[in-house]
Amino acid sequence: MSELHAGLPLVALVGRPNVGKSTFFNRLSKERIAIVESSPGVTRDRLHAKVNWSGRDFLLVDTGGITDSRESMAQQVTNQAMLAAAEADVILFLVDGRDGLLPMDQEIAGHLRRIGRPLILVVNKAEHLKGAEADFYRLGLGEALSISAEHGLGINDVLDRTVEAFPEAGNAEPEPGLCVAVVGRPNVGKSSLVNALLGVERVLTSEVPGTTRDAIDTRLNLDGATVTLIDTAGIRRAARFGEPVEYYSVLRAIRAVERSDLVLLILAADDLGTQQDQRIAGIIQQASKAVVIAVNKWDLRGVLPEGTQEEYFVKIREIFEFLDFAPIAFISARTGAGLDKLVPTILEVAAEYERRIPTARLNEVLNEAVLVHEPPTHKGRKLKLFYAAQVRTKPPVFLLHVNDPELVHFSYQRYLENRFREAFGLRGTPIILRFKKRSRRNE
Repeated sequence: MSELHAGLPLVALVGRPNVGKSTFFNRLSKERIAIVESSPGVTRDRLHAKVNWSGRDFLLVDTGGITDSRESMAQQVTNQAMLAAAEADVILFLVDGRDGLLPMDQEIAGHLRRIGRPLILVVNKAEHLKGAEADFYRLGLGEALSISAEHGLGINDVLDRTVEAFPEAGNAEPEPGLCVAVVGRPNVGKSSLVNALLGVERVLTSEVPGTTRDAIDTRLNLDGATVTLIDTAGIRRAARFGEPVEYYSVLRAIRAVERSDLVLLILAADDLGTQQDQRIAGIIQQASKAVVIAVNKWDLRGVLPEGTQEEYFVKIREIFEFLDFAPIAFISARTGAGLDKLVPTILEVAAEYERRIPTARLNEVLNEAVLVHEPPTHKGRKLKLFYAAQVRTKPPVFLLHVNDPELVHFSYQRYLENRFREAFGLRGTPIILRFKKRSRRNE
């Protein structure tokens, strides 16, 4: 899944096997992403694609067919499909017009009705069937829309209804105070840390990896600041997404990162810097969130490899070079060690994330940076920087007016980022530089 899609409305395709969900999915995604075969049960893993209709983007999720089979894999597929429905903002319930209403359709409809999400009944394979939807009104789900996913008939009506059913953005309850997502691999101590910060056992903990599967919001007061902690499921490597529940746990965790102000990345001191740690850090980087790295289990001195905090610090900086602006805290969620330093660090980074730099001071630093290190020349042309202004916070975004944005080499952009960070701090927050062409006489 593209991590950048995480904040979009979620639309789940559900139904029995072989009703045409994957064909419908391919039609909307404009790519043959899902495997389409005539035999039931081909789609086992969920697939997803970003779709735009009437100016609205949403994430479309294809699911495996729901059955009443007791076979293990079929049960896993059914469980994941129902989890997708429970997670969705809108459910598209596909049925087969050629088969007519079957008992399994009625059973699925009962489950979906209890979920309470906006539900749209779609009768597929109806291209040669007049009034194919009539039989399905017995489900009591309201108007049914007849379509042919294979031939593209009736798709627009389904999309119109889908977009109309999205929750209004203005009706969403604002996040209370600072929103902090707690992320990391399974069993690194995320829930234990949340419990330690709360001072009570409010979140289930276990020695079995992957106990937490939902993203759980908990409001608390940290040094006078109202904070909402989101304890997320452990993010597993992609190869294990086919396991029960895992895919949707990852989806919830990624969406939690997207709606947070700050991300607390938890690493395990006894198993540091795995590829999965780096992947999770990449999710945070792509989302442009403020970040604090917390090395948990620092009390396991008899288990940990030899090394001081300074050596661990250097190692972490090497592994997570792209998060070199993130402060690092060494903690023990079990004993509470280091939490007295972690909390002030979180609040400091959150303040930096929404900090605004005065334009005059910003341009003083820019001019000094140019004097110390002039922009390079490219194909006989030299980059000229006229002035800069901060155009956004959370994270800080700076717009630099130049003679030609194509002359900005990545190394010089990195140099400017470092100079801004030296001058303004901006600890724990990414800095985004954008370059805009500005014509000027006698350049």
